[in-house]
Amino acid sequence: MSFTGKTVVLTGASAGIGRSLAISLAQQGANLVLAARQPDALAEVVDTCVTAGGKAIAVPTDVAKREACQHLIERAIAAFGQIDVLINNAGISMVAPFDQVADLSIFEQIMQVNYLGAVYCTHFALPHLKASRGLLVAISSLCGKTAVPTRSGYVASKHAMQGFFDTLRIELQGTGIDVLVISPGFVATDIRQRAFGADGKALGKSPRDESQGTMSVDECVRHILRAMKRRKREHLMTLKGKVIPWAKLIVPQWVDRIAAYAARTKPSSNPK
Repeated sequence: MSFTGKTVVLTGASAGIGRSLAISLAQQGANLVLAARQPDALAEVVDTCVTAGGKAIAVPTDVAKREACQHLIERAIAAFGQIDVLINNAGISMVAPFDQVADLSIFEQIMQVNYLGAVYCTHFALPHLKASRGLLVAISSLCGKTAVPTRSGYVASKHAMQGFFDTLRIELQGTGIDVLVISPGFVATDIRQRAFGADGKALGKSPRDESQGTMSVDECVRHILRAMKRRKREHLMTLKGKVIPWAKLIVPQWVDRIAAYAARTKPSSNPK
């Protein structure tokens, strides 16, 4: 698949994976419709994409709102006349043991953004993707494959996302639409700094040692682009991620221990 002249709608485009992915697609000549909640940051990404050689528009969007998602897709069609790729990338997280959570609304917010936001955008984009025989992409997580302690709300949302797009892939057989689920591990973004703590407020600092077992954003984006070009059905980015689904069937307790180790917090001498 070539991205030259293709119209790509990308949510969560103002920072992290979304920002880097937008710039990479612009360098390959894509027409970009970029969505995020921060207008200023989104405008900066648009300017960078145009400088990189692509066409891009900013559509400030809160994907937790169905009407905003509908507006996003309408703006894409008005600007470029078609949609070839929809990348559901917007996401938020949490880091707190469930028995310490004081604000249960964080579960609603995470599900609205990570899962329902993808459902809304997909719903409104689907007729246009059918017309273009396009590509539907979900940026999920290895958390969509296995449990990770202290991330219960995030894990639940990614399991929901995985199940939704797996089902949609089967329903869309014969339409020409391919459905790709991307499952990164830990990536060097600020999602853990922005994650909800037990009190419903952003942590402000990652609770894990980011110097170990963390993939760079650029490497993550290279994985995503390769999978998109091949129109794969699924891409798990790490060897551990590829082994875990099989290991869960044979040695589930070992998988639990690995998940607990991966999510471990920093030593008390370096508090979060």
